[in-house]
Amino acid sequence: MNIQKLQEFIHYDPVTGVLIWKKVLSNRTKSGALCGANIDSKGYGRVCFDGKQYRAHRVVWALFYGQMPDQQIDHINGNRLDNRIENLRLASNAENSRNCKLSKNNTSGVTGVSYHAKAKKWFAQIMLNRKNNNLGLFNTKEEAIAARKKAEMQYFGQFAKQI
Repeated sequence: MNIQKLQEFIHYDPVTGVLIWKKVLSNRTKSGALCGANIDSKGYGRVCFDGKQYRAHRVVWALFYGQMPDQQIDHINGNRLDNRIENLRLASNAENSRNCKLSKNNTSGVTGVSYHAKAKKWFAQIMLNRKNNNLGLFNTKEEAIAARKKAEMQYFGQFAKQI
């Protein structure tokens, strides 16, 4: 992607995270129109530029920093449409996956916490290096959540879920 050309055609507001067309490439858009409003199947904004599709957050990164990112970009708050620069950070695949949405099969409301019916206690675990690590059995759901959150902070640091 030619970033200088991109900067010539698209304006980025880092405070709001909004992309606006400065100039138009075709008669389908107008100068001043919102750019990146098309949403893909994964919930990310898309920008069509020079005949290619780009995810909006990658365009934002290129416009703000003047280069294409060499890693994945993580939305810190988990909102895939919030492209404020303060909400974006470079991440490895493993780091980015730590901040993903809750599985639709989750019944506790917290990743890594479940009810162990046989023991009649709450169970906490965390995945490290593709291996599940048992954090223990707990009498209450709150204790299991606290153990999980403590482990996330210890092992994931800034990539621990913000919830």
